[in-house]
Amino acid sequence: MKNSSLGVLYRKELADHFHSKRFFIILLLVAITGLSSIIAAAYGMRDAIENEGSNFVFLKLFTASSGSVPSFVSFMSFLGPITGLALGFDAINNEINKGTLSRLLAQPIPRDSVINGKFLAGLSVLSIMVLSLGIAIGSIGIISFGIPPSLEELMRILVFLIVTILYMSLWLAVSQMFSLFFRQSATSALACIALWLFLSVFAELLAGVIADLVYPVSEYSVLDNALKNANMKLMLNRISPSTLYNECSVYLLKPTVRTTNFVTEIDLIGAVAGALPLTQSILLLWPHFITMAAITMICFAVSYICFMSKEIRA
Repeated sequence: MKNSSLGVLYRKELADHFHSKRFFIILLLVAITGLSSIIAAAYGMRDAIENEGSNFVFLKLFTASSGSVPSFVSFMSFLGPITGLALGFDAINNEINKGTLSRLLAQPIPRDSVINGKFLAGLSVLSIMVLSLGIAIGSIGIISFGIPPSLEELMRILVFLIVTILYMSLWLAVSQMFSLFFRQSATSALACIALWLFLSVFAELLAGVIADLVYPVSEYSVLDNALKNANMKLMLNRISPSTLYNECSVYLLKPTVRTTNFVTEIDLIGAVAGALPLTQSILLLWPHFITMAAITMICFAVSYICFMSKEIRA
C-alpha cells in the first residue's frame, strides 16, 4: 500500500513539474547554458590545450572558457542552486495555502509518501536535466570538434554529472525545508535566496576577515603566517556548497590536479608530474561529496520530521 501510494504521488508530482511554466523557464535557462558553454569551449579550447596540454581534451569541453563566456562548470556552479531552489521553495506551503494538501492527506495514504514523493520527483527532474545536458554537450563536442572521448574521460564526466546532481539536490532539500518553515511562498523564496547569497558571496568575504584577524598578514609577515592565513581562508570557504562543488569539479575534470590547498616549493620536492587515475581523484573529492550528501540528508530529515508533526487544516 505504501509503495503504491508513493508511486502514485511521485508520478503526480513529476507530471506537475513537467506541465508547469516554471519547468519550461528553467529548461530554457539550462539549454542556453549548454549552448553558451559549447561556444565558450569553442573559443577557449586552443588556449586551454596550449596552457594545459593535449591530454584529456574531451574534458576541456566542460572546463574551457572564452574571455567573456564562462565554462560549463562555472555556469552550473551558479545555475545549479537557482534550479534546485526554484523547484522546491513552494513545495509544501503553496499546497497548504490552496487547501489541496489537506484534501490529499484526507485520502487513505501514508503521510510520509507526500514529502517523499515531492523530493524524489524534484530529484528526478534535476537528474534528467543534468544528464540530458551532459549528453548534449558531449554529442555536440564530438560532432563539431571531432574529439572522441576515452573510457577514462567518459567515467570522469559521469562522476562529475553525479556530483552536479547531488549539488543541485542539496539546494532542493534546503528549499523544501524552507517551504515548511514559512507559510508564504514569497517568504520562503526570499529566505532561500538570502541563504544562497550568503554562502556564495558573503561567506567568502567573512572568511577573509576572520583569517586576517587570526593570522594578520603584512609585508613583514613570515611565510608560515601567510600560509596559515591562506589555508584558514580556504577551510572557512568550504562551508559553502559552491566551493565544495567547484573543488570536486577540478579534481574530476583536471586529472593533473592533486590538491586545491596552497603548497610551497618544499611540498613539490619529490612530486611526480602526471595525471591521477580516476580512483585517486575520487579519493580526493570524497570528503566533499560526503559533506554535500550529509547536508542534503540532514535538510531532508528536518523536512520529514517537521512535515510528519505539522498540523494541517483545511
